[in-house]
Amino acid sequence: MLNALEVFTTVVVGLMVGVEFSVAFVINRILDALPEDSGQLGRAHGGRMLGAVMPVWYISSLVLVGIWAVARWHHHGTGLVVTAGALLILSVIMSILLLVPINNRGKTWTPENRPEDWKEQMNRWDRFHYARVAVIIAAFALLATALA
Repeated sequence: MLNALEVFTTVVVGLMVGVEFSVAFVINRILDALPEDSGQLGRAHGGRMLGAVMPVWYISSLVLVGIWAVARWHHHGTGLVVTAGALLILSVIMSILLLVPINNRGKTWTPENRPEDWKEQMNRWDRFHYARVAVIIAAFALLATALA
C-alpha cells in the first residue's frame, strides 16, 4: 500500500511540474507571440483557470508528501521526501507572496482596463514562475530518487 502512495505522490507532483513547466516554456511563449491583444487576453483567461486549479494541486501534493514522510519515517529515503516537502512548502510561499498578487491583478485585465505597465508585471510574474518551476522540479527529482 505504501508503494502505491509513493508512486501516486510522485506522479501527482510530476504532472504538476509538467503543467507549470509547460506554462513557463510553451504556453506563455505562444501567447506572447499572438497578435494584438490576444496574448494578454489568453494570459488573463489562463490566470483565472489555472488560478482556480493549481492551489488545490499544490496543497494536495504537499499533503501527499507529508503522508509519505510520516508513513516511511524510519525508512531509507525519508530525508529526500522531507526535503521535497520543504521545497513544496517554499513553492507555496513563493506562490502566495510573489505570484498570486500579480495573477490576481492580471486575470481581471482586458485591453480596456489593463495598466500601462502590464507587460512589465507579466515579465515579473514570468521570472518568479521560472524560479518556482526550478523549486518544484527539484522536489520532484528528490521524490523520484526516494523511490529508488
